[in-house]
Amino acid sequence: MFSRDNTAAISISKNPVLHSRTKHIEIKHHFIRDHVDKGTFELVYVETERQLVDIFTKPLREDRFVWIRERLGLESVDGQ
Repeated sequence: MFSRDNTAAISISKNPVLHSRTKHIEIKHHFIRDHVDKGTFELVYVETERQLVDIFTKPLREDRFVWIRERLGLESVDGQ
C-alpha cells in the first residue's frame, strides 16, 4: 500500500505543470524537481516500515531504533 504523502510528492516532482496547490513550495523543492528532470537522481517510493529517516524525525521504540541504526551502519556509544 502506498503512503499518500510519498506518492503525492513523487508525482509533483515528475509533473512539470505548476499546480495551484504547489505554489507555496519553497525553491529547494523546485531544485529537487529540476534534478529529477535532468536525471541527476530518481525519486522512488519507500514503504513506511523501511523509512530510515525516522531515526532523525520521530521518537521510536527501542527495537525500531536499533533496526534503523544497524541499517545505517552505526553503533551505539557503548558498542552494543
